Amino acid sequence: MAITSQPSADGQELTIVIRGRFDFASHQEFRDAYERVNVTPKRYQVDLRDTSYLDSSALGMLLLLRDHAGGDSAQIRLLNCSSDVRKILAISNFEQLFQIS
Repeated sequence: MAITSQPSADGQELTIVIRGRFDFASHQEFRDAYERVNVTPKRYQVDLRDTSYLDSSALGMLLLLRDHAGGDSAQIRLLNCSSDVRKILAISNFEQLFQIS
């Protein structure tokens, strides 16, 4: 499991990349990816291209990111979701809370 984050050049957007399993074991690493950056982004992208699995704790972590980013006014896009990941997000009605592409 590897989680990395990279702010855009202007600091307005933070991209978080998740590789491997996204589950409870990655909780602290995921929080660090958005809390321990030197910018305060207006937008977030979570790249799930290389995410092989996510569970209910991963869904909870995405909700924590949403709260951190401003709740209902948060701008968070979940990118490059596999069909399995997209299915889990759809069952959980996350398309109402996040932009999913």
